[in-house]
Amino acid sequence: MKLSPLLRCLLLAVPLVAPGCKRKEAPVPTESRKVGIVTDVGGRGDQSFNDSALRGLELWSAGQQFTGQGYVAVSAADVQKSVPSDFAALGLELKPLHAVPLVLQSKSQEDYEPNLQLLVDQGVALAIGTGFLLENAVEAVAKRNPSSKFLLIDSPILDEKGHPYTLPNVRTVVFKEEEGSFLAGALAGLVTRTGKVAFIGGMQVPLIQKFESGFRAGLAATNPKAAADAFVSYTGSFDNVSAGKQVGQDVLAKDADVVFHAAGSDGLGVIKAVQEARARGKGALMIGVDSDQSPLAPEAILTSMVKHGDLAVYQSVRDLMAGKFTAGDTVLGLKEGGVGLAEVRMDIPHKAEVLAKVEALRKRIISGEIHVPANAGQLTAFKGVP
Repeated sequence: MKLSPLLRCLLLAVPLVAPGCKRKEAPVPTESRKVGIVTDVGGRGDQSFNDSALRGLELWSAGQQFTGQGYVAVSAADVQKSVPSDFAALGLELKPLHAVPLVLQSKSQEDYEPNLQLLVDQGVALAIGTGFLLENAVEAVAKRNPSSKFLLIDSPILDEKGHPYTLPNVRTVVFKEEEGSFLAGALAGLVTRTGKVAFIGGMQVPLIQKFESGFRAGLAATNPKAAADAFVSYTGSFDNVSAGKQVGQDVLAKDADVVFHAAGSDGLGVIKAVQEARARGKGALMIGVDSDQSPLAPEAILTSMVKHGDLAVYQSVRDLMAGKFTAGDTVLGLKEGGVGLAEVRMDIPHKAEVLAKVEALRKRIISGEIHVPANAGQLTAFKGVP
């Protein structure tokens, strides 16, 4: 079949140039590719980790927003407005990646593996597992489909003995949650009035203990007495709002006036408990997690320890589209923009001075001067901040 000069130009990809075509006039083809996410049981609407990952795919990588009735296009200006304030130092500019999002929500842990396999069967170029609970499912489906690419957020792939190892078609991204939580604890220590501060986790697993350890270390850095008297509780789940509210009410009854949660959807219940306490005149403050949760209760949420699953997703989709996606393990901390604190919008006493102290600690962590503990043993050995 004889091709016209125009069709021949369109079919030949850059950098190859067909005879008679001018390089400067030849359009660079943009290929839309399907990218899928399997949520953990917290699901869409947790205003936390799942929503962060979905933002990275839908809003940032696809330029679309899910409405419940389907997707609607979002302007480039509105996409850029969604870039968090703690990204300012990174100079991150979101460019359209033309991803086509496919999202499967998991009602139970038994859904993880079949949902991931369904994404592969649907022909996605990249299948994303959101949360450490999907580790086994990603491992199994990736081994069964070696020609497919996978991204696992929040956990490495682990062998039978629990030791990390890599698969040639899986990229894993984990975060230094302890570093962002350290800043949250430091801020809590500076603003507490009762001297009683609480940490509420979901499941008591090593990942969530990183939040606890970092938070307690940061609290000790600015308020050692409050650190010694801190309340620590776990709800035992990530998808039980009622349990979160009950635990939140318990610590508030003990006069905790700053509460930090790392409890997934359970945290929505904690936020509700603090919100209701404030309505009754109790001056409690909430620190959210994973996403900027202040829109949920702007009168109650001081800040949030943001963990940028959105950045991990966006960077991986960007690499995929550029043909640069590689397997292996990635770790994102304060230095890499993987964690941070959301903007403090509330008026608090001596706000400028308080935030300056937290910022100074952030810089010392990035420089390596402060090594933040990530587990109970390291916390016990932590000597504080000189």
